[in-house]
Amino acid sequence: MTPTAAAAGGPWCDRCGEATGTGAHEGCAAARALEPPRYCARCRRRMKVQVLPVGWSATCVEHGETRG
Repeated sequence: MTPTAAAAGGPWCDRCGEATGTGAHEGCAAARALEPPRYCARCRRRMKVQVLPVGWSATCVEHGETRG
């Protein structure tokens, strides 16, 4: 698994939404250093993302909220 998926705990890339086994996802891992996840790594649903001056929150309707 890629660092992006391993950190999020699922079989899907939390940035592009594709399966982690389909490619290297180096670009996704690099982008995730600067931006919040866009897809739930567990179910591949698009998440509601809110960016604040002190961090971010991403909410999946099935799996709840993640903060960073």
